[in-house]
Amino acid sequence: MEEKKTVLSVKNLSVSFTQYERWIKKTTLLAVKDVSLTVREGELVAVVGSSGSGKSLLAHGVLGILPYNAAWSGEISYYGEKLTEKRMGQLRGKEIVLVPQSVSYLDPLMKAGAQIRNGKRDQGSMGESLKTLKRYGLDETVEKLYPFELSGGMTRRILISTAVMEKPKLVIADEPTPGLHLEAAKRVLSHFREMADEGAGVLLITHDLELALKVADRIVVFYAGTSVEEASASDFREERLLRHPYSKALYRAMPDHGFCAAPGAQPYIKDRPSGCPYAPRCERREAKCLEKVDYVSLAGGMVRCVKAEEG
Repeated sequence: MEEKKTVLSVKNLSVSFTQYERWIKKTTLLAVKDVSLTVREGELVAVVGSSGSGKSLLAHGVLGILPYNAAWSGEISYYGEKLTEKRMGQLRGKEIVLVPQSVSYLDPLMKAGAQIRNGKRDQGSMGESLKTLKRYGLDETVEKLYPFELSGGMTRRILISTAVMEKPKLVIADEPTPGLHLEAAKRVLSHFREMADEGAGVLLITHDLELALKVADRIVVFYAGTSVEEASASDFREERLLRHPYSKALYRAMPDHGFCAAPGAQPYIKDRPSGCPYAPRCERREAKCLEKVDYVSLAGGMVRCVKAEEG
């Protein structure tokens, strides 16, 4: 079997922000620290973590749309070539597309059809637009509706339609299911699975592990601005197959596995420990957990834990 090409490679990505305290004291806030992941053709990789863990910053860093006071370091490659700011500008919205978290990305003064076609009016684009609407269970009359006339689920599908019209090779979906009821959320995520099955690489940003496991090939677990584990979705069938204590805690917190939340809370970025960010909440912590912990390969996945090999 031919090996799938790597669409996106992120190595040691860190994102920081410059801030001013009391208007005069300049500080640097390291929001994302030392993140690495890959997305291959035909693969859906889900980045899972709680709010404030830095997941969306990862997506924005890859897309080159970080705010003006942000800086990043590391290496981002697309099909093996370095993804420079210039190259990203050429690819963004064409080969690389974002399905954003906020429905405010739609123009409130433009009808849905025109937005799906990106303003094109030729017959080919019109026909493709109608086919795309039908594919996602939307009637052709939706073309003539404004965003305020759409339901939450319809809006999500319009955002997806604007993405697939460009036949992208890399799709980045940033929290695409907020505010949707369960069935609508499942339906939206199934569309991203379809994109992957058709050959695109899909990076899904979400806080919902349970939904992610229904569509993802691999899961990258985020905590306090960094990746603590990368695992096959099938590893979440059993707790013993997981590598990091936080991943195991997420497993136990799922409804089918006891609905048992771990004590404590994710630290604010300013209060993140220098070693494993989960160490203050971990029952197995020891002194070396508070030192630098490398992200290493283990049992077919990746983990940032000094005790992982002990099981």
